[in-house]
Amino acid sequence: MASNTIKIPNKGNTKFVAHRGCSGLETENTAAAFIAAGNRTYAGVETDIWRTADSSYICNHDGRSGRICDVDLVMEQSSLFELRALTLRDKDGATDRREIMLCTPYEYKKICKKYEKICVPELKSNFTLEEIKDILKIFEDYLDSTCFIAFNIANLDLVKNVRPEQHCQFLSGKWDDSYPEMLKARGMGLDIVHGEVTEERIKACHDAGVEVNAWTVDNPERAEQLISWGIDYITTNILE
Repeated sequence: MASNTIKIPNKGNTKFVAHRGCSGLETENTAAAFIAAGNRTYAGVETDIWRTADSSYICNHDGRSGRICDVDLVMEQSSLFELRALTLRDKDGATDRREIMLCTPYEYKKICKKYEKICVPELKSNFTLEEIKDILKIFEDYLDSTCFIAFNIANLDLVKNVRPEQHCQFLSGKWDDSYPEMLKARGMGLDIVHGEVTEERIKACHDAGVEVNAWTVDNPERAEQLISWGIDYITTNILE
């Protein structure tokens, strides 16, 4: 188990985002991970939001709990009560810390606000307009310090429909030459897997006024290269 983050001494103007909280040190998407990030120099803290079977919302990366828990529940087919009752595995694999549990988006937002970190919630379910309104209401006192991200751009289009000025980044696992102009037209940034990032692609985005976030970067040399290219954000499990 890692006992601390790996420090990057010169970040330039690049902002670092703690992936699922400080997930290199604490179980991902838990209050422990969010607080660990809050107590460090990260600019932002990322999480993932699913709807539950009873029309509530929960923070978890996968669509089910089995990877981080001894009980395998499907997020969208389980109630908030059932999901909150789960005891997750600590980083050593043990389930002996009762406080290691899934967070609600409200709890996540409150921790980020307390530590003055940018909220970076990924919208995982295919949400309806009414659900997007519900989620925006959860973050309503912190929306100016929140950046919504999603692979399903329809989720982000709905966010923009409700709040046109809202900070958003489109998630992608592959580069497409259409992205700079497409995202410029939507008023969104790009959040792309770091292996697809080149200096030329960053420049193409910046020339269009589109910011770039690279995920998930845990290698210090790669982070330093991206910083030298002028990347706007780096999302990471362990670098700081």
